[in-house]
Amino acid sequence: MAPLRFCANVSWLFTELPDFGQRLHAAAAAGFRAVEAAWLYDSDPLELQRARRAAGVEVVLINTPPGDLDRGDLGLGAVPGREADFRRGLDLAVIHLMAGRVPAGSDRTLVYRDMEAVFLQNLSYAADVLSKEGMTGLIEPINTRITEPRYFLDSPHQASEILEKLGKENIRLQMDVFHWQIMDGNLTENIRKYLPLIGHVQIAQVPGRNEPDSDGELDFRYLLGTLERLGYRGYVGCEYKPRGQAGGPGWGKPGRRDSPCSPPESPGRPGRSSR
Repeated sequence: MAPLRFCANVSWLFTELPDFGQRLHAAAAAGFRAVEAAWLYDSDPLELQRARRAAGVEVVLINTPPGDLDRGDLGLGAVPGREADFRRGLDLAVIHLMAGRVPAGSDRTLVYRDMEAVFLQNLSYAADVLSKEGMTGLIEPINTRITEPRYFLDSPHQASEILEKLGKENIRLQMDVFHWQIMDGNLTENIRKYLPLIGHVQIAQVPGRNEPDSDGELDFRYLLGTLERLGYRGYVGCEYKPRGQAGGPGWGKPGRRDSPCSPPESPGRPGRSSR
């Protein structure tokens, strides 16, 4: 039974450091051998590459560009009329293929069929592009009860149906435990049911979205043990809001075997797919 591999989300952790290059070094110092991020497109890619090599970490996940956040965009994968923007952004990401929001003022049920058709078209295009690079894309359900009420893709069940219709082996499911718990609960059975589709996992406590060992609804010792027993081989991304001022994962310091989850002490084999 292989140990789980953890990566630090440097968009959420080590935010006391303004520069992403510094956060890569901080992640390495905390014991991580891999990192993920939401968006890095405002950073100099050559500087980030130098920082990554110097820190000795792999970048295993970046979101596709969100579009214009000031105008309400949050991904473009399922947004009608924005197909060209989605394809341009695809050239920049590593890659979580963000679905985007239901247009403001629209009835979700009335626009669902059109948005699903656009999403499938864009995912098919992305799958073909990524396959040439030997890469995997991910789709992530985001909860619509608290975090993003208008997000198009909001449950693992919906995502599974879309993946079945798509039929592309290199587009997989991203399991964010925070969102799955809020939308559906039943985590044990959903993990078992959808594990064959899951290419990446992210963790945070519910409801505060803090460290896994903070007070909340979830027993991460059990959940992560379940993933390990079932043979999950991808990365587990630490995407949470740290308590207090310290940006690092106190629960994840190497040698802290009393914590519910810790980064592995050996690098493991880096993956090519990501959120």
